[in-house]
Amino acid sequence: MDSYDTPESSSRQSTTSKLSNCFAGATPLQKRLESVRKQTSFVQRSSQRRIPQCSQLQENVDPQKVAFLLHKQWTLYSVTPLHKFSYTNLKQYSKLLSAFIASEKQKGLAVEVGEDLDVKVIFSALLGLKGTQRDPDAFLVQILSKSQSPSENAEGKVLWTGWFCCVFGDSLLESISEDFTCLPLFLTSGAETNTAMVGSWFEKTFDCYFSRLAISAFNLSWMVAMWTACRMDHYVATTEFLWHFKIHLSATRLVRVSTSVASAHTDGKIKILCHKYLIGVLAYLTELAIFQIE
Repeated sequence: MDSYDTPESSSRQSTTSKLSNCFAGATPLQKRLESVRKQTSFVQRSSQRRIPQCSQLQENVDPQKVAFLLHKQWTLYSVTPLHKFSYTNLKQYSKLLSAFIASEKQKGLAVEVGEDLDVKVIFSALLGLKGTQRDPDAFLVQILSKSQSPSENAEGKVLWTGWFCCVFGDSLLESISEDFTCLPLFLTSGAETNTAMVGSWFEKTFDCYFSRLAISAFNLSWMVAMWTACRMDHYVATTEFLWHFKIHLSATRLVRVSTSVASAHTDGKIKILCHKYLIGVLAYLTELAIFQIE
């Protein structure tokens, strides 16, 4: 997996305006940013989709799995559609990826599928984590250590986690054939070496491509405009900004924002803090991932 540019393009204003409607009413900052989006080419392509209340998760979502996704720092990637991916083969994918990782770690030594390995990979569905019924189901991939003690949990501790999702991905779904599964947003937590191995296996197995998904200063500003207006159940944390000062230039660049909904960094890292707005955050990130792919 390589690292990469995050291109920006011209006409995303109607989509982003609709995304902002997933949150509470417009603030003065939102209005200024909307005006900027109408006047600049530094925005991304619009899809003609309508987004209902983004705060609502699907009814069959697992609350425990949602809780697991919150309050962790995730690194963002965009992923091209997966070719010939099947949700019915998740157990088989678990065995194949486990063997691939073991082989990579042993570099050149043949490892049979199903052989007792030091690590175990588990694929599991994240049902309900979508914007519309048309969006493909999200799924989780975890690398766990094998416990050496019979008295302990055989699966050991979680070493690495990644998950694929698509929330309101209509613009990409409309343009791909049935042989492909569109899950453009990939979030990871754990060692980059594991991310590289998982990415390599997916690229070889499903003919896809991963790219780091950075977040521009402009998009960070737009996130602030959406998230600072959100109504929280219990409290509203102070919105924080981090500006990067270039010593020899009379300019600053926004590199990090933090609100009650989520915190995000321009290098493509995010921490989602509120389950109420999880779908809204993922919808915006899916939009950025789709733009990078296209």
